[in-house]
Amino acid sequence: MAGAEARGVELFKAEDFEAVTGKGVTGVVNGKKVALGNAKLVADLGLDGTALAKSADERRDQGETVMFVVLEGKIAGLVSVADPVKETTPAAIKALHAEGFRIIMATGDNERTARAVASRLGIDEIRADVLPEDKARIIKELQAEGHKVAMAGDGVNDAPALAQADVGIAMGTGADVAIESAGFTLVKGNLDGIIRARKLSRATMANIKQNLFFALVYNAAGVPVAAGVLYPFFGILVSPIFAAAAMSLSSVSVIGNALRLRRVKI
Repeated sequence: MAGAEARGVELFKAEDFEAVTGKGVTGVVNGKKVALGNAKLVADLGLDGTALAKSADERRDQGETVMFVVLEGKIAGLVSVADPVKETTPAAIKALHAEGFRIIMATGDNERTARAVASRLGIDEIRADVLPEDKARIIKELQAEGHKVAMAGDGVNDAPALAQADVGIAMGTGADVAIESAGFTLVKGNLDGIIRARKLSRATMANIKQNLFFALVYNAAGVPVAAGVLYPFFGILVSPIFAAAAMSLSSVSVIGNALRLRRVKI
């Protein structure tokens, strides 16, 4: 809209607006029927986009998403847009591969667009031309094969898949419903946050196990002594003051060990 206004294009009110999930939008503008969407929407409208197929494929091969503009039942042209890849993404995917992850990109984009992006980033597998409900189905299929699935997404349409995944990862820059459906949120929306979260979670679990070990050993040794197990042999009884100090020391040792998490390099 800002671009249209900068060019002096007059904007008209849209009426009978309809968003067709996974396909595009339709409506009436200035008394004329218009539509903007992908090849599926064009097919639903009974139109043939062969004349623009070459131009569309050239844009798709550049990793761009192509949308056809339909005016009064005829294809008037096409618009292509690209979601720029963040600088941190290639390194994040490389790090995930190093951790043994298999990366799958599920997208509603055309297969050519998806392959162009996947080849640039080194993604293992693509699922293209998928509808929103297909993403949750894909995750269910992977889980049925015995895989643990982590899903990263940011849109309203990603919410069912985020809820279905073993680990749902939302982007802080995305839709609220996606954030509510996910297990945790990457505030800046950078995929390298997944690596940091994984390192921190591993360190946290290791710390929990250490604290449990300390607590069990400490109590296994301390409780019998407090109960007087040494008295028959050495005549030693633990005074209440020493017992209170020992109990406090136990808590301090666990808290001190937990605070080491601040030094974890993520």
